Amino acid sequence: MESYDAVVIGGGPAGLTASLYLARSGYRVLLLEKYLLGGLMAEAVEVENYPGIPEPVKGLELARRMAEQVRKAGVEVHEGEEAVKVFLEEEDKLVETGKGRYRAKALILATGAEKRKLGVPGEQEFLGRGVSYCAVCDGPLFRDKRVAVVGGGNTAVSEAIYLSRIAKEVYLIHRRDQLRADAVLQRRLFEAENTRVLWNTTVKEIIGDQLVKGLKLLRASSEELLEVDGVFIAIGEEPRVELARQLDIGVNKYGGVAVNWENMETSVPGVFAAGDCTGRGFQIVITAGDGARAALAAVEYLRRRG
Repeated sequence: MESYDAVVIGGGPAGLTASLYLARSGYRVLLLEKYLLGGLMAEAVEVENYPGIPEPVKGLELARRMAEQVRKAGVEVHEGEEAVKVFLEEEDKLVETGKGRYRAKALILATGAEKRKLGVPGEQEFLGRGVSYCAVCDGPLFRDKRVAVVGGGNTAVSEAIYLSRIAKEVYLIHRRDQLRADAVLQRRLFEAENTRVLWNTTVKEIIGDQLVKGLKLLRASSEELLEVDGVFIAIGEEPRVELARQLDIGVNKYGGVAVNWENMETSVPGVFAAGDCTGRGFQIVITAGDGARAALAAVEYLRRRG
């Protein structure tokens, strides 16, 4: 069993920042990420509001830069290795994956969030066959086709704008009469000639045979059919709290891991949480800040432990 000063679980902006700060403080750090570094940030079409980067940058490129910086700092990075179990052994924290077990004095949970599901018939059945949660990943498959985006926030509007450059027609389906996205994104959406917003509309069912063929919509108390080849769902995220629950750490009013917001420490001494898994923020700059705060608090904890 390998031993570390700190293990960070999750390679999004919170986990990357926390790892960087811990390594720069001279500690041996292991970063575990079950997929690829970047988390949901890597799926962002463009990032335009990250301080110090005035020109739009693709989320995948920003993730690559952060990952490079973390590796240069000396963090041991294990991509494609999922933490499946965490438990305590006296003061130490033990992490179990499908590839090994690791011991740490401090643990930072940066497990992020998963895309919220619509929960309608056809959503699961057509996943990967017309249903997607990532326009950057799957958008090129729908060149010159008709697609729909469900949602009204920054992610949904950004994805609709991105898809307007690829698809023949883009429908943005929103259950309210106003978008929640930033004004600059709304302006770009409305300037796109091949986009249309369907206000006060909800998706009741996703239909098709082998592939998606359309959506059953509810508008003004009446149902109608919208023929599309694909649907991109962007209605928010759900914090991942499974590992925290294994340590009997509770959840907060946001549905995320409960922490002391001043230092990001949980109810278990030496265990911290940062980023989307806390249920607050869902902005790269906020989650990165959480990661820095958690790391600095972890440094103080490690110094006290000696």
